[in-house]
Amino acid sequence: MYPKIVVEGAARERGRQYGAAAADRVQRSIAAYGEVFAHYAGWDWARVRTEAEAFRAPIAAYGQKYLDEIVGIAEGAGVDDVDVLAINVRTEVMFAATARDAGHGPRLPPECSSFAVTPQRAGGRLVAGQNWDWLVHAFDTCVVLEAHQDDGPDYVTVVEAGLLAKAGMNSSGVALCTNALVTDADQGRPGVPYHVLLRAILDAETLADGLTALQRAERSSSANYLLAHEDGVAVDVEAAPGDFSRLFIASPTDGVLLHTNHFDHPRFDGSDVSLWAMPDSPFRMARLRDLVGAHDGPLDVAFWQALLADHATYPLGVCCHPDARVPEAERAATVAALVMDPAQRRMWVASGNPCTAPWEELDCSALAAKPSPLRQPA
Repeated sequence: MYPKIVVEGAARERGRQYGAAAADRVQRSIAAYGEVFAHYAGWDWARVRTEAEAFRAPIAAYGQKYLDEIVGIAEGAGVDDVDVLAINVRTEVMFAATARDAGHGPRLPPECSSFAVTPQRAGGRLVAGQNWDWLVHAFDTCVVLEAHQDDGPDYVTVVEAGLLAKAGMNSSGVALCTNALVTDADQGRPGVPYHVLLRAILDAETLADGLTALQRAERSSSANYLLAHEDGVAVDVEAAPGDFSRLFIASPTDGVLLHTNHFDHPRFDGSDVSLWAMPDSPFRMARLRDLVGAHDGPLDVAFWQALLADHATYPLGVCCHPDARVPEAERAATVAALVMDPAQRRMWVASGNPCTAPWEELDCSALAAKPSPLRQPA
């Protein structure tokens, strides 16, 4: 299992604890992204720092606590806060470069496959999860972060050290999965960054709060957000840069939501650069649909743990392995796999490719001990 870090207190103090506990991994993240940004955007670190500073004000306006967490992480890890800010806008840097250079620049690494299944199809309780595929340096930077907040739900997320959040689950029964997307509108204009939005969704007491988090300010980049709740409700939100009008929402079909790394909503009217940048995406989606459709039993935790290890279209299948044909800087793998049962506050994690990494159940008892203040009494 990746190192588990438990933090508590006010936002800046939580950040300090996180940064101190993961200092070596935060420093590795910064060093790794120095090379990644040079490869994808052609920027040296001085340019990255300058560009990252433009996001400071939008983040503070969106939620000062998130900027406080970034500052705290830097203090704990003994690095400049602009360097931690820079890795938290890594999507905006890399994906804007991809959109600008579509057709002739480097392609993005293969990305994620996510799902949610309603209780009727999953054997009685909603199940959600994903494979998180990313650059191979993340094997040396991932952590499991458990945060205890006085001003919001507690949460657990599997994340690159120094970043605010990725996929995870909170004490109010909200589960979050996510997929990268990119359109021609991804130009890196300052706004609320992707990883800040992920962190804000983990503050949601309800699914409506999660959707509100995506609507209350201009988003800088495209992404997919799959939101699920312990009550058995799930929605998928494809987001392009902009305001609420650039959100495309889908409900489960026959109790199932599936998503990979391209836009699938019929109302989306932009240019989907994802299909050029991550051409494995439609084939992973087809494989997910085939395996779900062929299964005549419950789509339960065991089913998904097996499916996430699937190697069809190897090496860029659902379980992703490095492709030796591409430059080393672009090689990716399934860095972590997650399956969540938010009603029981249970999460299983494979720390690496789920074809070989063992599934381990996280101790999420602390989440179960802090139910939502909005929860209707039994």
